[in-house]
Amino acid sequence: MTDGLAIETHGLSKRFGQQTAVDAVDLAVPHGAVFGFLGPNGSGKTTTIRMLLGLAAASAGTVNLLGRQMPDEFHDVLPRVGALVEGPAFYPFLSGAANLHRLDAAGRHTVPATRKARVERALERVGLEHAAGKRVHAYSLGMKQRLGIANALLSPRDLLVLDEPTNGLDPQGTREVRNLVRSLAHEGTTVFVSSHLLAEVDQMCTHAAVMSAGKLVAQGPLADLRQSGSTRLRLVTPDAGAARQVLARLGLAPEPAEAESGKPSPDGETIVAALGVPAEQSAPLPEEVVAHLVQAGVRVRGFAVERESLEDRFVALTGEGFDVAQ
Repeated sequence: MTDGLAIETHGLSKRFGQQTAVDAVDLAVPHGAVFGFLGPNGSGKTTTIRMLLGLAAASAGTVNLLGRQMPDEFHDVLPRVGALVEGPAFYPFLSGAANLHRLDAAGRHTVPATRKARVERALERVGLEHAAGKRVHAYSLGMKQRLGIANALLSPRDLLVLDEPTNGLDPQGTREVRNLVRSLAHEGTTVFVSSHLLAEVDQMCTHAAVMSAGKLVAQGPLADLRQSGSTRLRLVTPDAGAARQVLARLGLAPEPAEAESGKPSPDGETIVAALGVPAEQSAPLPEEVVAHLVQAGVRVRGFAVERESLEDRFVALTGEGFDVAQ
């Protein structure tokens, strides 16, 4: 177990017959992080979460939660972990509060004397205090989702694992869950959030990992993932031929003319060229490119640097699109 990690896996794999659903995943989730677990539907996210929590046996690899090996030490670990996986399930003809009372009573380490106060507090935290006495069959999908999060919050948790927590929520409910996750992290809880909604992860998380076809293709601080993408320049000049010669001397290859721009500009031709990854020392700085162009007598009538968005970066990693809004 590495110090500072709330979740750590090595070579975690799951096979169903000849099909490999999760392939040698090495996760490293720091304590106190809001960690987004991203990937298109069917990429292996939920199967990985089930193995983390001991709900499914791994075909290979190891899992450590909160410094303890899973599933061998699950009796010590799971009371410190709250989870919402694959949607909540409740008794439909009991109220939301009654469901939470029953679920809390099933816990081995819960204190009956404080149960009522803890249920009320959990319902308040997810914005369901007004519906505490309503039967769950009358709840909307979003209300059931929030009730599931309330169940995960009945006791203090060091780690909270949420599988698609904003599923079925309206924009207001989504904002409430986002604010709740941030407040939990501020209190010291590590939050592991699985999602296919890129915009939610972008606004909520400090770290992220990206799954594609069962493999982990990237992970780290969200800022590093943003910066790891490529950038390109867009130049408008009436001296297109001379500009291309300057760019070639700098090791920059303009894109084919038909891919560079849609409509011609009255100020000249638009040239687009990749600058590469900012961290690469060989990539020239944008201001250096402009200086070389001006020195060569190229008239620069427009110059912009376009950085790869987080969505572009993740699509490049997975080869598939992400939903970017509810």
